[in-house]
Amino acid sequence: MQISSRFTIALHIFACVEVFKEKQRLTSSFLSQSIHTNPVIIRNILLQLKRAGLIEVARGSGGITVEKPLSDITFYDVYEAIEPLENGSLFHFHEAPDPKCPVGRNIHTLLDDKLNNIQKAMEEKMKAYTLADLSDDMRQILKKEGEEYGNERLS
Repeated sequence: MQISSRFTIALHIFACVEVFKEKQRLTSSFLSQSIHTNPVIIRNILLQLKRAGLIEVARGSGGITVEKPLSDITFYDVYEAIEPLENGSLFHFHEAPDPKCPVGRNIHTLLDDKLNNIQKAMEEKMKAYTLADLSDDMRQILKKEGEEYGNERLS
């Protein structure tokens, strides 16, 4: 199991929005340079984030607006927008284990609760981090580097 890079790309996009919103047109081309990926991938992720109600995108002008306070958007919200779970389950079970086999007929009894608990733990941990945390951490990193954050000179 591996969460695709689209999740971290989405977080990267949110970080760029916060750092560059006051001084740079945030186009898919600009974002793709920062992320080193194809602009089409960026546009698809932006569309997913928009559908989830997390951002608004001004077509053509490159304006991206976050639709909620950063403290109200968790990593889980972003994950849910970008990595929708099939049937709400993180783990996909192999199809039709053999009911004649003692392991096959009992595998769900053996694993379902454990895998459900693992998924719930991961989701709860993701809900503990917000985009405000990401923004605060980015501000601290850039401050150490003497960089700007938005229009603010950090030193």
